Amino acid sequence: MVDTATGVSMRFNIYGRFQIEVRREHESWVAYRLTPGKRVLEDELVIPADVDAAELAVYLDDIFHELAGPGQEIELLA
Repeated sequence: MVDTATGVSMRFNIYGRFQIEVRREHESWVAYRLTPGKRVLEDELVIPADVDAAELAVYLDDIFHELAGPGQEIELLA
């Protein structure tokens, strides 16, 4: 998904536990936790600027893998 105002914007389902939106803002990745009706800056999640958009799911899996149950994966949402 592309947001013309800020660049790339992608949403991920983190093992069915919560959702994260990752946006490219000013040459950096910024993450937001999505909750019903709002999004909250996930300031403890730092994604290096050199991570490619195609690699975000893998990076998030590296960070959150301890939350996964058997067979669970991070899912890119439409």
